Amino acid sequence: MPTIVVDVMPKPAVLDPQGKAIDARLPELGFREFSQVRQGKRFELTVEGEVTAEVLDRAKALAAELLANPSTEYVANVEVAK
Repeated sequence: MPTIVVDVMPKPAVLDPQGKAIDARLPELGFREFSQVRQGKRFELTVEGEVTAEVLDRAKALAAELLANPSTEYVANVEVAK
């Protein structure tokens, strides 16, 4: 069965304490080439049947209405898993 992956991220103006905590550790762990970390959420939706354009549109609607909090988050990506 195919899977649709939905990525939800905090809006840029929203504080991201988990991302900041990871970001603070990067230099001491030797990862100096990265300058900022934002932590989001990933959802996997198993599809019964074929993923059509209509099913993908329904997944986008589900993501916007249920998976992301519109006051603090946005849906960054909705795609069929590879």
